[in-house]
Parts: sequence; C-alpha cells; structure tokens
Amino acid sequence: MKPLHKLMLISSALLLALPNISAAAAPHAGPYVSGFIGVSVPRDSTVTTDYFNNSPSTVDKVEFDPGINIGGTGGYDFGYVRLEGEISYRNSEIKSITDQSVNYRFRNPDGNLGVAAFMANAFFDLHNETRVTPYFGGGIGFAAIHMSDTYGTDNSGRLRLYDEGDDTVFAYQAGAGVEIAINRRFSLDVGYRYFGTDTASLNKDSLQWSSLKYESHNGTVGFRVTF
Repeated sequence: MKPLHKLMLISSALLLALPNISAAAAPHAGPYVSGFIGVSVPRDSTVTTDYFNNSPSTVDKVEFDPGINIGGTGGYDFGYVRLEGEISYRNSEIKSITDQSVNYRFRNPDGNLGVAAFMANAFFDLHNETRVTPYFGGGIGFAAIHMSDTYGTDNSGRLRLYDEGDDTVFAYQAGAGVEIAINRRFSLDVGYRYFGTDTASLNKDSLQWSSLKYESHNGTVGFRVTF
C-alpha cells in the first residue's frame, strides 16, 4: 500500500473518533502563524545514475547524516481542525555511498542534499481539560530537491559520482504532536513528521543524471501565535 493511501486511511479512522473527545476545554478559533526548528533524519536512499551514452546504469545505496529542519506555517484554526500552508527546508550531508553491484563502499564521500517543501496541511486537535492538546494530521504539496556535486574515493583516486542537479516533485507528510498552551494567544509545539517524495530525476538534461526518492523522520519544536 502506498504511503499516501496509508495516510488517508489512518487519518479517516482517527477522524471518526473525534466526537468521543472531551470538549471541556473550549478551543480558540482564529488565524495563526508559527515557526519551528528541529532535526531531520533521512532514510537510506537508492540512487540510480543513468548515462547519455547508454553505459550501464549504476545503483548506489546512500546514507545521510542527520540534518537541520526549519520552517514556518500560516493558517486558520477552526476549533478542532486546523488548515495551514507550510514552508520548510531540510539539509543533510551524505554519510556513505555503496555501489550495490560490487558492494563497494566509496571512501571520504563529500556531498549534500537539500529539500525545500511547500505543503498544504490539515491537523485535528484533540482538546481536553489540560493545557496540553494532542494533534494528528498530514499534508500534500511539492518539494524542490537539490543535490550538490558529490565525490567519493576508490582505488583509482577521487571520483565525481553525481553531478549537481535539481528537480521538483510531489511530496507528502503525516505526523502528530502536542500543543502546550502558554495562554490563549501563545503556545509551544512539539511534533513529529514523516516526510516523503516521489522519485526525483536530478540533472536530467546533462550527460549523466541521478534518480532517488527522499524520505525522512523529523522532530521539531515550534512557537505558535494565534490572533
């Protein structure tokens, strides 16, 4: 089952449970803005490189170091449902590159991957009698992916494994968290997001191009202002 289908099924099931949530604490409706910062932990990715001269494709397993995740949102809180637009940026250094055909791990990899995402989200707030409000939801949008020139070393010397390239692809996310109210206007947000994209084809107009899917686990801390 595709991740987006799983997201829709989970969200639908949880939405059916909303009428049973206590409404003792009245929600505060209105527009809001927020900012957040956190850690992005990309999953290992399979990078396929194709060549203009029809040389055999290469298939590598690429691992990433944890990186930064920063962004902001703006939307409207309807009480139990929030609709928002989100802009975020993730960046991670490449940790290792392994040629899958010969199981060879290149030494001293040097490169990075950046992802700028533009999302439309819906979150469902589970209000209760405390200042802590759990929530869940997700969103869809698009992501602009950029990979730098990427190098590695084998027994023949230093090699450029991937050319610098960009692509814009469909993106999705799902997650949950808690809002901690400071007062009726200000609140803190602690959240988790699973973020993924369709396959990006980087630098496809050149003599060699690389394709990959991006997926990551993301933890954030944010500050929200409701008007």
